[in-house]
Amino acid sequence: MPLARSDNGRIELWLRPEDKAMLTHAASLRRLDLTGCILGAVLPEAEADIAEAARFTMWLPRLIAVCALISDYVPTKAREGRP
Repeated sequence: MPLARSDNGRIELWLRPEDKAMLTHAASLRRLDLTGCILGAVLPEAEADIAEAARFTMWLPRLIAVCALISDYVPTKAREGRP
């Protein structure tokens, strides 16, 4: 199911006829149009993906900093020359 974005902000979605029929049927059961049905299912997933990526992006520099501290760590006894 390839997606393409046209210049007017619309997204074209090519489906097999049986897939479109199933989606249309599911939308009608929810009393939604096809766009509303698809967006209702997809937008929460997109928001979750973006939030997860943001958490990882914020977490990664902290992990790198901790790894740098650990790699430079010398135990106290070794610094003082004790066995």
